[in-house]
Amino acid sequence: MQTVVCMKWGTRYGPEFVNRLFGMVMRNTERPTRLVCYTDDTTGLHPDVQTYPLPAIDLPEDLRWTPWRKISLWQETLEGIEGDCLFLDLDLVITGNLDSFFDYQPGKFCVILNWTQEARGVGNTSAFRFQVGMEPKIFHAVVEDPYGWKKRFRNEQDVITEIIDDVQFWPRSWCVSFKHTLMPPWPLNFLKAPVLPEDARIVVFTGKPDPDEALVGKYPTRAAWKRLYKHVRPTPWIADHWRE
Repeated sequence: MQTVVCMKWGTRYGPEFVNRLFGMVMRNTERPTRLVCYTDDTTGLHPDVQTYPLPAIDLPEDLRWTPWRKISLWQETLEGIEGDCLFLDLDLVITGNLDSFFDYQPGKFCVILNWTQEARGVGNTSAFRFQVGMEPKIFHAVVEDPYGWKKRFRNEQDVITEIIDDVQFWPRSWCVSFKHTLMPPWPLNFLKAPVLPEDARIVVFTGKPDPDEALVGKYPTRAAWKRLYKHVRPTPWIADHWRE
């Protein structure tokens, strides 16, 4: 049984994001696979999604409900899962088979090479495979000095890359960034919709837009002047994949 893990807290992502992730996982695996969701609210989730409370972690309140919460996955044991697990963020679109993510570099920590930090070799933790309990020093280091790590690094993914000695990156073609890989450069982004590569398996939506926004051509931005260059054409192929 292959185990895919996600986390949901707060109100930014509703149950439909988990349910769509469940649908995408089931359509893109040929082996017995389950989706485990750690969450503070199970309302509206598909009955076949296995749910557990969010793993406990002692973080300051201003970090507890941010991506730093994902550090809680690095403790010695986790409820309901063991062995190799594939973690996936909720704001991504699965467009190809996932089974190879369980076969690649067995026993190693595997992660996306972050598109904006390639020179530093930093992982993007939108999609990573880990063994439960493999690196508990990550959990303990952050709990012992959360603000010290936050001062050094903007995101939890930098901490993970810093602490783990042997980091393996997925083949570049497997995981692509909607914003950094697929979006046409300005000003072509006003004229052309992003194109999905045939060999892509996961499309990651970092920052904005989210999948539901890119689908209809919406690029939210607070500053009006940024609308001069932050634009995305409606992207209909998202609907082909991002569904229950």
